[in-house]
Formats: sequence, C-alpha cells, structure tokens
Amino acid sequence: MAPAALAAFNTERDGIALETTSDSIDKVNMLKAKMKIDNNTATQEEKDIYQKSQWDAEKDKTQFRQYEDACDRVKNFYREQHEKQTVAYNLKARNDFKSKTRAEMTIWQAMEKLNTLIDESDPDTSLTQIEHLLQSAESIRRDGKPRWFQLTGLIHDLGKLLFFFDAQGQWDVVGDTFPVGCAFDKGIIYPDTFKENPDYKDPIYSTKNGIYTPGCGMSNIMLSWGHDEYLYHIAKAQSTLPDEALAMIRYHSFYPWHSAGAYGHFMDEQDVKMLEAVRAFNPYDLYSKSDDVPSVEELKPYYLELIDEFFPNKVVKW
Repeated sequence: MAPAALAAFNTERDGIALETTSDSIDKVNMLKAKMKIDNNTATQEEKDIYQKSQWDAEKDKTQFRQYEDACDRVKNFYREQHEKQTVAYNLKARNDFKSKTRAEMTIWQAMEKLNTLIDESDPDTSLTQIEHLLQSAESIRRDGKPRWFQLTGLIHDLGKLLFFFDAQGQWDVVGDTFPVGCAFDKGIIYPDTFKENPDYKDPIYSTKNGIYTPGCGMSNIMLSWGHDEYLYHIAKAQSTLPDEALAMIRYHSFYPWHSAGAYGHFMDEQDVKMLEAVRAFNPYDLYSKSDDVPSVEELKPYYLELIDEFFPNKVVKW
C-alpha cells in the first residue's frame, strides 16, 4: 500500500544539511554527557550504557577532533532557534499541526520515506536512516527492555519528517528543546543567544513562572516546537504506547530538564516518574550509533509486528 500523499513532501529541502546539524547537536550532547561520566556525576545506568557502547576510546579521539567544528555549526543553529522560538510562533505551529493531515502512512512507510528524503550517506557511520533507527531499537532490545521501549527507540526521531512538510527551517525541527512563555533558563545551551527573541524582555514571558504556575506539570508546559513535539502529539493520539514512552519521545531533547536540572519547579508527581524514564532512554539515544550494520530484511518482520501491537490502526495520519 502506497502512502496517501495528502500534502506534497518538499523534496527541495536539503535533508543531509538537516542531518549534519542534527549530528553536530548529538556530538555536543555526547561530549557533555562524557564530561558527566569523567566528573563522576553520571548515573550508574548512564555509565553502564556508555561502557557497553561502540563509542570507545579510539573513536572518542576521532570524534572529538570534530568537536570544535560541531560547536561552530551548533552555535549558529541555536542563535537562529533561540531568536525565533517565541510563544506566538509556537501557538501558530500547534494550530497548523491540528488543521490538516500532511500524509497517511504506516510507521514503516514513514521510516522508508525518511530514508529517501535524507541522503543515505552519513559522515560518521555511512548507514541509512532505517539502519540508524534499528540500531537504537536493537541496543534497547539487547538489554532486555520492554517491547514498548524497543519501539520507542525505533520511532523516536521519525518526527524529522516535519522538515519535509511545513517546517520553516531546521530551527523548528531539531535541537535541544525548552519551554516558551517563561524565562529562558541558564541551563539551556548558549543561553545568551536569546537576547534577540521578542519574548526575552516581555513583562510576563521573561519572569520565572511566566504564563505557568509552580507544580503545574510538564504536560501543561509549551515546549519549543520541533520533531519531538510533532511525533509526541501523533503517538499520543494514535498509539497505545504507555506514558513513559510518550515522555521519552517528547522530552528526549529537553536537555535543560533531564540533564541540567532546570524547570524542576514546574514538575508534578507524575513528572518524577517520567524524568526517570527519559533518563533511562537518553543514553541509548546518544550512544547507539556504530559501524555495525543491522540487517533490515532480517529485523523487519519483528519490528512490523511490534509496530502493529502499539499502532492498532496501522495507517498513521501525519
């Protein structure tokens, strides 16, 4: 069954440029995570997964040589993101999301579509997008995690399809996420780049609580729009994935919260459990890429069954 093309994919978009930016963001976050391990501030699970990963000492040296270049690309990216992610834009993005269905595809078809839209060559591993997704899922599966956890690893980046629909650029697709409508916390990467954001000096949005109340719960916080929020809303409405899986999808790029400890005053009791789930998922997100090529054809039947288990309607409205 071919995807129902309700809205044309923008094939003029530079998918490899998006992936290069995304990889650079990952490199910066990996270094920050490694520093936690070196400084003995990481959790035991983070240490265990790091040690089991393919990101060994020799590979560290190779990748850290690229770190300065990655930082330059990332800083320019974040400057644009931090200037443009406003309350007004986020309200519009959510209204636009609800106003139409962009395409109708199964999860596997969406994976294949992402594969064709983003160049199959990767500067670090030369693997396809599907192979990257399977690496995440397989590393989780090898550790004996629940089936819903495995599926979350498989699909967590599928929201990048947003780039080929109606995103305005890379800045509203990838990158670390953060709340809008309240003060931008110093725990956000490159916090000084918010100064040109119209909300930065707003009399309400610039206060600690802004439009929110302490203890209101992260589910009531408007996070910067991107691939995480996009897929979260799709999965919440169209899957039977548990709350922990939805939290992993929504918050895996929310580094100010799950890594820097910011915005804790907005948490409710449910968020304590969700934060634990996100932190359990995060190392798999960072460290699962390797040069070992998973066999797509061998693994496909297992994951098709897994997808059908949690997406009962099979065809997903994107």
